[in-house]
Amino acid sequence: MDSGIVRGYEGRSKAGSPDIRLDWTVEEILAVHQLPLLELVGRANAVHREHHDPNKVQKASLLSIKTGGCPENCAYCPQSAHHREVDLTKDRLMDPAKVIGLAAKAKAAGAERFCMGAAWREVRDGKDFDAVVQMVEGVRDLGMEACVTLGMLKPHHAARLAAAGLTAYNHNLDTSPEFYSEIITTRTYEDRLETLATVRSYGIDLCCGGIIGMGESLRDRASMLHVLSTMNPHPESVPINALVPVEGTPLGHRTPIDPLELVRMVATARIVMPTSTVRLSAGRSSLNREAQILCLIAGANSVFYGDKLLTTPNAELGEDAALFGAIGAEVQDTASI
Repeated sequence: MDSGIVRGYEGRSKAGSPDIRLDWTVEEILAVHQLPLLELVGRANAVHREHHDPNKVQKASLLSIKTGGCPENCAYCPQSAHHREVDLTKDRLMDPAKVIGLAAKAKAAGAERFCMGAAWREVRDGKDFDAVVQMVEGVRDLGMEACVTLGMLKPHHAARLAAAGLTAYNHNLDTSPEFYSEIITTRTYEDRLETLATVRSYGIDLCCGGIIGMGESLRDRASMLHVLSTMNPHPESVPINALVPVEGTPLGHRTPIDPLELVRMVATARIVMPTSTVRLSAGRSSLNREAQILCLIAGANSVFYGDKLLTTPNAELGEDAALFGAIGAEVQDTASI
């Protein structure tokens, strides 16, 4: 392994931020990812401690405001209408008053950010989008941050969401450009990048990450991080997900990844995107306490809290309470819904 490549993150910089780079190469990121594990975690922890309080972990919740029936064919997703063997109840868009009421409940429990997800391919004008805008306005009126994931959108949709006060928009890359067509064929990688550019042009923060364990190569993982780490600026939030195989989906047969693969991905994301919030997301329910703690040491500083992430299982609330109690972290509460 070329030690010069591995040390590269210490060199080139963005003005005012010596270790923030926008010019990572796939080869450099892959070299970092493949460092001996103790060296990798040590380096990631050093970067994390420089830019974040290592004793603070944000808890975030995600509410499905419209479940199932999505026309996309994402191979991992139980909400796709293409995967008819999946046992999933399809629900219409929730009433805005109910959503805002749940947001108020979350705020009373200490929540700062309220995340809402709709199983749509794209945003369309009409009463449903009007209702989502009303939800965003209601959440912001409560004094909370608001985040949504709604699929692709056009500039006038982003403009309305920005005017409503939207804090962040989630739109994951999922995987590398090279592997993407193995997972999704109903929209292109360019569609995703165009959505991200549109969102950012209206001053809305990006929440953008991906999934490992879908059959991709290590180079694919590095390539996905390359796309994220060459964005200017880096996404404010980077969710790192491990595939949760769901029976009835094309990837339902896959064996869950070794937890140390998730540790490596978290650590590499932290090194190449030092100031982003790295979120330990789907797949956490399969990690024992020690593996989760190792991810936090490696640079994750947010977890999704609650027994469900949209439609897939998450860690139990009691388990999370025990985890945070064991590490003695100062938790930034964004309570579960």
